[in-house]
Formats: sequence, structure tokens, C-alpha cells
Amino acid sequence: MKSRLANAISIILIICLLCLLAGCSARPEGMEGSGDIKDDDLIVVGFSQVGSESYWRNVNSESMKSVFSKDNGYRLIFEDAQQKQTNQITAIRSFIQREVDYIVLAPVVETGWDTVLSEAKEANIPVIIVDRRVDVDDESLFTCWVGSDFELEGKMVCMWMSKFFNLKGISPDKIHVADIQGTLGSSAQLGRTKGFQEMAKMYGWDVVAYEEGEFTKSKGKEAMSVILRSHDDVNVVYCENDSEALGAIEVLEASGRKCGNDIENGEVMIVSFDGFNEEARAAVAAGKISCIGECNPMHGPRVESIIRKLEAGEQPEKLQYVLEGIFSDTSEIETVMISGQERAVTVITDKDL
Repeated sequence: MKSRLANAISIILIICLLCLLAGCSARPEGMEGSGDIKDDDLIVVGFSQVGSESYWRNVNSESMKSVFSKDNGYRLIFEDAQQKQTNQITAIRSFIQREVDYIVLAPVVETGWDTVLSEAKEANIPVIIVDRRVDVDDESLFTCWVGSDFELEGKMVCMWMSKFFNLKGISPDKIHVADIQGTLGSSAQLGRTKGFQEMAKMYGWDVVAYEEGEFTKSKGKEAMSVILRSHDDVNVVYCENDSEALGAIEVLEASGRKCGNDIENGEVMIVSFDGFNEEARAAVAAGKISCIGECNPMHGPRVESIIRKLEAGEQPEKLQYVLEGIFSDTSEIETVMISGQERAVTVITDKDL
């Protein structure tokens, strides 16, 4: 009898211990604070970030983290997808299972989201898309999108280039451009490539090559090396972000080429996008990057504004574009006119660093 009782007590103790361990391990990773995500009045936000492939992306992540803090009334679940869509889909399903209040997604690529966003819609969780876009059959699968007009960015930079070439009397037949593209299939790549292609065709520039740079410095170096092996006449490099531009500059300088605006005397003009990387801004001040199309990463306050409106029962605008300008190393061009709007050109000097 005593033996049976002892065995029963042992079994109960083991079960209790297992339940306790299971409860401890069930706490979501990446959570700020402790305990169940619904144990207070905080608004719970699940954010699936592309990764940390560039300085821009890191600033974007910090903007989100600083806004969605406990002090501001939020609990943030932050997931780094390491530039893999499969990781983002897994993260979104985890957010749904945890019953977050809002899902924020910075998508790796545009397509392949219909199924998982349908699951979020069925769970009645609003989805806010930031930075890059999603291509879905049913646009009700996401509540809002906020970010940059990447095609317009590309056209702005090309317009700046055209104005500069005209100012210097450089004819279109002397322009030989290579495009170091971003991650293929991403909104930034699709938009910036399309904007470039349309303007290059309109201006009559010679486009000598397209190489993928994946928005990273290392891939930008690889792409520039490939381009130089086949096209030693290239005198303009259109880089689809600052990290790629910095990689391209390293390769060009190592090959004995000089980066700058004086392409008639052998220099290679570098243009790029973002404008928040301090190393890239220093390259502008030094005359190595001629022009940067601004891409503002500070989306945290913009996303919070959307959430506050939803919390108040209001309906935010579906698509919210960020107004952006241009950074340059020269004051010779003060503005560019695009889509009926005048965009300012901000000169970066050593004093601005």
C-alpha cells in the first residue's frame, strides 16, 4: 500500500514538474517583458523584419523598436528573417498563434503572401506593410502600406543625372551605365530598375550591364568586378542602394579608376539610394558618390500613427508614400521636377558629417 502511494506521489510530482517546464519554455522568443502577452493593457505588435543586410535596414529596425516600447504602451515581438521569405511566413503564423493585436511586415519580396495573409485576416489581425510592397490578389489582406515610391526615386536620380550631363555639355552617346540591382523581386529593386530603364531609354543612354548586388556591400563588390571584366568603358554606375555603391567604389579604386563627376576625363560617376549610411554620406562629401536618392527609414512613427487611428476606430489611407528628396556633392543643381512636384537637392559637405 505504501509503495503504491509513494509511486503515485512521485508520478504527480513529475507531472507538475513537466507542466512547470512547459510553461517556462512557452514564453515567446523576442518578447519584451515577461509573462503572457495579454497580461496587461499593452498593445502587442509582431514585426517581421527582412534582416540586417544594410545600414538602412538597421536604422529602420531601431526606429520600430524605439517607438513600440513598453513606455509608449506597446509590447513588441521582433523577428529577423535573415532575408528569407520562409522565415517571415513562419514568424507571421507565430504572431497569429500568439494572438498579437497587429502584424507589421517588411517583406523580402513582393509575391507569395496570399496564403499566410489570408490566415491573418481570418484571425482578424490587421496587417501593416512597411517599406517594400506585397503583390496579392486581394488587397483587403493587408490594412495599410507605408513606404517609398521606389520607381519615382529611380526617376529622380536619373533626372538629376540628365540635368548634370546637360549642364556639362555631355551628350547621351557618351554615357555608358551599369546597373547594380538590389535583391531581385523586391519592391525596391523592381521600382528602381524600372525607373532607371524608362529614363535611360528616354535620354538615350547606353546601358551596358545589369548585375545583382542584393543590397549588400560584398555583393556590390562582386557585381562591380563582373562588370569591369566585360565593360571597361563604363563611366556611370547606378547602384540600387548605398551599400552596393560603397562596394563598387572599393573595386573601382582598386582597379585604378577614380570615382567622381568628371567622367569626360576618366572618372566614374556613382549614384545610389538611401542616404542615411554615414560612410556613404562621407563618400558624397568626398566627391566619390555624386548623387543619392533619399529613402527614409524612419517608419516607426508612421506605423504607430496608423495603429493609433485603427485603435480610435478610424480608417487610415491604404497607401501612404513618404516624401523624399536628393543628396548630392554639388550645388549646381538645386531641384528636380518629377510628377509635378519639385524635389529639393541637399548638398552634403564635411560640415554635415
